Amino acid sequence: MEKCADLLIGDPAGNRGVWRTALPGYDKLYVELGCGKGRFTAGTAEALPDALLLAIEKVPDAMIIAMERVRDRGLQNVRFMDVDAAHLPEIFAPGEIDRIYVNFCDPWPKSRDAKLRLTAPGFLRLYADALREGGEIHFKTDNTPLFDWSIGIFEAEGWALAEVTHDLHAGGTVGVMTDYEAKFTAEGMKINRLVAAKTAATKSSAAGVLPRLRGASLVDARGYAQSAADAGEGHG
Repeated sequence: MEKCADLLIGDPAGNRGVWRTALPGYDKLYVELGCGKGRFTAGTAEALPDALLLAIEKVPDAMIIAMERVRDRGLQNVRFMDVDAAHLPEIFAPGEIDRIYVNFCDPWPKSRDAKLRLTAPGFLRLYADALREGGEIHFKTDNTPLFDWSIGIFEAEGWALAEVTHDLHAGGTVGVMTDYEAKFTAEGMKINRLVAAKTAATKSSAAGVLPRLRGASLVDARGYAQSAADAGEGHG
């Protein structure tokens, strides 16, 4: 961590509203929620050199590997933060972000935990606060039930959906893969992906009371029923 200290933002809240001034020279500001070991982070930053990519990760061991990947490839347009997605309003001013990546997040299969999914209404409204109008969420997951549930939530919250697919790599590799994605694809699993754009109709935190999430339990994409997930056998 010390060897990669220049890539870590220790006080991200201090840059709220001034990210483009604090780290100048980039046309776009992108945020990745849960970067893991950084395969997607490094590949995306390399493919989009005009964008500043801020990668968020809560697992220190994974973040160190991600930072080393970025450092070893000499990438200058990436910074890392150890924060929770729930704190985005403390880190970004309204309309400050151009794009948010949500890749292979925990499906939280139990109905009682649905509000913890990163595509739940509470999180989508935080993203809407931070994104400019026309800004996008790029969402990928191997969990088809989570993906289908999320589509309904995006639509109910007023996002415009595009590039919706249940088999992203059917015709060959598309875009930059995460470590999980490469593993799952090699095992023959299908990858779901969509792009959700913020519109004038998109609900933000100002929309008021969040909808109650009833009957929101999931069946895991690998075939485990809810009973298996309750027993701790589902994947996260």
